Amino acid sequence: MKSLVLRAMMAVVAVIGMSACAGKPPEKVDASPLSTAYAPPFICNYVPKTAIEQMTGVRDPLATGSLNLAAKNQPAIGACSIFQNSGDKPSILRIMLDTAGSRGQIDEQLRDGSKPLPSIVPDGFGYYVKDTDMETRVGSVLVRGKVRLGIELVRGAKGRDNEADVVALMKLIAPKLIMGTGTPPPDTKD
Repeated sequence: MKSLVLRAMMAVVAVIGMSACAGKPPEKVDASPLSTAYAPPFICNYVPKTAIEQMTGVRDPLATGSLNLAAKNQPAIGACSIFQNSGDKPSILRIMLDTAGSRGQIDEQLRDGSKPLPSIVPDGFGYYVKDTDMETRVGSVLVRGKVRLGIELVRGAKGRDNEADVVALMKLIAPKLIMGTGTPPPDTKD
């Protein structure tokens, strides 16, 4: 009798274990084009949080750093790193703004097979490229004069057009950061 009860319990545990391994059905991916709304809340001063959530599939991502507009006697500089908010918190997106850009850098990347960015800011030149070794990794750089804005989508949402997302994010933030026409929003949360 005891062995019969023990076998029944083991069978129940095995069934529960197998169903746990099956996992939950995958969440439906929002495959709609990246939002073009430049509105708060912002991450790192100038990056719309809703756009980041949409392109990475991560809700309430963690962020560190800031992006700063050019000011009198101060160039536009900054860095922003965005992380998944669970597990070992891997990096999912990086944005860099500095004054080390040149048209030659862009031309070299285009010769090496990167795709040209569409016109985003006057006198700006850029490229984007998908990492062929990683399914959702895409990078982009836009240069105007010496100001350089780089976006690296380390891990985009599977099922989305990650290249289109990076180009759309560049279109969304570059006019504010490279042209320096943006002003800090009243609700800047990191």
